[in-house]
Amino acid sequence: MDLIKTKILVTGGAGNIASALVAQLISDPQNFVVILDNLSTGYMSKLPSENKTNWKFIKADVNNLADISSVMYSYSFDYVFHFAAVVGVKRTQENPVSVLNDIEGIKNVLNLSKNSTVKHVYYASSSEVYGEPVELPQNEHRTPLNSRVPYAVVKNVGECFYRSYWQEFNLPYTIFRFFNTYGPNQSTDFVVSRFLEAALKNKDLTIYGDGSQTRTFTYVEDTMAVCYKIFKEKLMVNDVINIGNNELMTIKELAELVISITRSSSNIVFLPALIEGDMTRRQPDNSKMRAILEKNLISVEEGIKLMMKDPRFLQSIALS
Repeated sequence: MDLIKTKILVTGGAGNIASALVAQLISDPQNFVVILDNLSTGYMSKLPSENKTNWKFIKADVNNLADISSVMYSYSFDYVFHFAAVVGVKRTQENPVSVLNDIEGIKNVLNLSKNSTVKHVYYASSSEVYGEPVELPQNEHRTPLNSRVPYAVVKNVGECFYRSYWQEFNLPYTIFRFFNTYGPNQSTDFVVSRFLEAALKNKDLTIYGDGSQTRTFTYVEDTMAVCYKIFKEKLMVNDVINIGNNELMTIKELAELVISITRSSSNIVFLPALIEGDMTRRQPDNSKMRAILEKNLISVEEGIKLMMKDPRFLQSIALS
């Protein structure tokens, strides 16, 4: 610990995007990362596999003040990435009160950071804050935020908290608005990993509605890379950035692509549309992201093939 220069807290660190970011953060031996997660949607299998001494996992609930305060008082953190949240369209629809409770975690993180050693806070928001879009692509500062469902409302409220703590307490922030991100550590609650698991097992691929709803899909390595570069180079200070691919695809097209790549005998089965929360269109204006990364984003076809080769994903579907 004597050589450690930077101490970082990542809440929700056993999740898909956060675990990829953690792996990158601990690749720098001068960082010490505390991963905090209550494991309600995260998994221990997503924690770093490397035998390194510059990270620690603590099972705790960021929405519980006693839990999070004991962690933050024990370490003088320099940076906080607040990624912990109840996630997944069906899960958030079925547990709206749990989603609303995430506001407590936002407040806890900010209140404990504002008068401490924390130099900057990073917040995982979501494309859901745009609601049903009034324009495409969706620009961070031009597109109205049309939140409706509890998950989207909480993310919108969270963004407001971060901006307000900068205004009143001079606590610098960066807001990441994540669009659909997939990868080998993603649970099969989400569409790409769910389709891929089903196709590899020659099971039906189920779609809510007629599959005409459009999405963009971002491989987790691109998502992680832009987050890390923003952190490392101190970019997007007191600002918000869309993080996502901008190539549109319908859910039906995604299912057909997965079946084609895997050469599966699966069928596509259409289910009744979700009552709410399944927006018909979503596409980011990702010009800020592309300017930061300075490279082409990984295509959906390439990303699916990467997942199919990844032992983490193959192990997870073998156990399911």
